[in-house]
Amino acid sequence: MGEARELVIAGAVEHVRARIGIVPRVGVILGSGLGGFARAVEDAVRVPYAEIPGFPEVSVAGHAGVLTAGRVGGVACAVMQGRFHRYEGYDAAMTALPPRMLIRLGIDTLIVTNAAGGITRTLRPGDLMLIDDHINLTGANPLIGPVLDGEVRFPDMSEPWDRGLQRIAESVAAREGIRLGRGVYCGLPGPSYETPAEVRMLERLGADAVGMSTIPEVLVARASGVRVLGVSLISNPAAGHAAAPLTHEEVLAAGEAASTSLRRLLCGVLEVLASGA
Repeated sequence: MGEARELVIAGAVEHVRARIGIVPRVGVILGSGLGGFARAVEDAVRVPYAEIPGFPEVSVAGHAGVLTAGRVGGVACAVMQGRFHRYEGYDAAMTALPPRMLIRLGIDTLIVTNAAGGITRTLRPGDLMLIDDHINLTGANPLIGPVLDGEVRFPDMSEPWDRGLQRIAESVAAREGIRLGRGVYCGLPGPSYETPAEVRMLERLGADAVGMSTIPEVLVARASGVRVLGVSLISNPAAGHAAAPLTHEEVLAAGEAASTSLRRLLCGVLEVLASGA
């Protein structure tokens, strides 16, 4: 099983490396409706997921399925518009393939974004929330199985989300006048939205926002010694906090509305990283 995973990762890395012609320092994985950040990439080279060996089809609206490589704020980046989810029928190893590929390409910093439902009532639709910690209720872990090259068996998770990167993001947000909260993200498998009772349970557990992705990516990054910054777009109130039914169209609309703020935030963070932070 380990050899098969290594072959898949190696095939993806070889293909992308030959196409993009740079060694990215930062990898960015964009969530539902948040792909607009890729327009900030200069000297962009685009590689559709469909052309990357081992990559499955992206089936979720709001995930373009394109890797865009180039420079943002002077930093060499590889930006992934879309990810793979367990609710699409993929196992944990497949959901972790994109970050593993980025790490083998050379990144030392990973930025992940997602659309999430707001549990804490002070988080409003359209807000951005720094992920300060997380709760893994997905029922899966991509580190199960043979230890892959460059990863450790028992990664320390006392600081899964890098404090230094958070301070940079908060400084940029203050400078740019961007409303930026901070909280705990809870990952569930989906694809159904949570019930009001489940949201009340998550609130008691200490979750501030809930979504269906992201957890596999940070687990792989931390097992590889890569620091991680996470930002959730609060796309809607969680179930029981609003009268209207939840829809994916609402998530996509919120992503489009918040795209400018997210782009300014991430570009500002990358400009600071370019200075050597």
